[in-house]
Amino acid sequence: MSAAGDAHRAWRARAGAVVAATASTGSKRPAALYGATDDADAPLHFTHAAGCRVTTVGGETLVDLGSGLGAVALGYADPEVTRRACAAAAAGAVSLLTHADEVTLAERLVDLIPCAERVLFLKSGAEAVAAAVRLARAATGRDAVVGSGYFGWLDWWGGGPGITAGAHADFVAVPFDDVAALEAAVDGAGDRLAAIVLEPVVERLPSVAWLRAARRLCDRAGAVLIFDEVKTGCRLHAGGFQATADAGEVLPDVATFGKALANGWPLSAVVGRRAVMDAARRAWVSSTLASEATALAAAHAVLDRHAEIDVCARLRLHGESLQALVAEARDAAGAADVALAGIPAMWFLRFGPDAERGARREARFLDAARAAGVLFKRGAYNYPTLAHDASVDGVVAAAARAGFDAVRALDEEEA
Repeated sequence: MSAAGDAHRAWRARAGAVVAATASTGSKRPAALYGATDDADAPLHFTHAAGCRVTTVGGETLVDLGSGLGAVALGYADPEVTRRACAAAAAGAVSLLTHADEVTLAERLVDLIPCAERVLFLKSGAEAVAAAVRLARAATGRDAVVGSGYFGWLDWWGGGPGITAGAHADFVAVPFDDVAALEAAVDGAGDRLAAIVLEPVVERLPSVAWLRAARRLCDRAGAVLIFDEVKTGCRLHAGGFQATADAGEVLPDVATFGKALANGWPLSAVVGRRAVMDAARRAWVSSTLASEATALAAAHAVLDRHAEIDVCARLRLHGESLQALVAEARDAAGAADVALAGIPAMWFLRFGPDAERGARREARFLDAARAAGVLFKRGAYNYPTLAHDASVDGVVAAAARAGFDAVRALDEEEA
């Protein structure tokens, strides 16, 4: 057992004793990071992050392709973002009054995001989407919602332990990009339809027919079309997926932003048409620290960077480069059935059609790649940042080769 492994085991034990479910973020829990075959020597905790590298409690420095679950697009601890946020903290981040940056940042988002006429700030993507749905229900006076995507942990849309059936009784889920299913769910809602809420990108780009169907159905019913742009905002375009040509000129009435909006500082935004957003004057949506100044300052710095350079074009190029390196390693190992999926700014590996075998192969790949210096994200997504430039190509290529060599060895063992 290595000294690093000893440290990881010790920190896991400490976390397991005092942190519910070992980690407060579900996607950072052991099974989520490493799967059912989780190795207890694998890291769960870091002490330092800069650029695209993290230092673990075991002292290893690893290239991180998960990028804070997509919350970081410029790079960890970006110097200018950090400087601006720290200056805001030093000046006093909160008071009884609202910081002026709430207004100035809202003005910038209105100018930047196609559907935005009004803005409401919160802290997490989950509460932003829940707020958007509440505003849609308040604006329409209806209750039924049809949705496609992942919308966070709150009760209004999902089931599971601790969630009563009544909490999401007015929500119907439909498969991504399935026009017939969407039409059937909307027909089922009838005159109760308040909103259709969609993640515009779920592992791949949507068809324009899907987007146009959602827009048409909302217009026909007098319902609100919501785009959950928490992942896509400031990653595919500073103005979100809706600002790209792939949106086919379909605009939502309301959209939610988060993650890369403040490069890892906690901030989300609900934006949209005045007629819907003004329902916030009647529907209670509020959070004490929704507009504290550090995250607002960080978001201003992020938008400044987008104004200076085409951040999203660079993310796409960096993603394409990383995909090419991984594909070359896959092909060299003869693992042709491992698919590179997603889009360059949000990509992932799929380890074959058999779920159980794929999970074993993925676990082997992750372990070997980590030992070679790279943290790949289990499942979706690996998120490129500006820091994932040519300087990391060598270590990523070597780690991918090690990962696929381990997959090939497993395949030979099981043959």
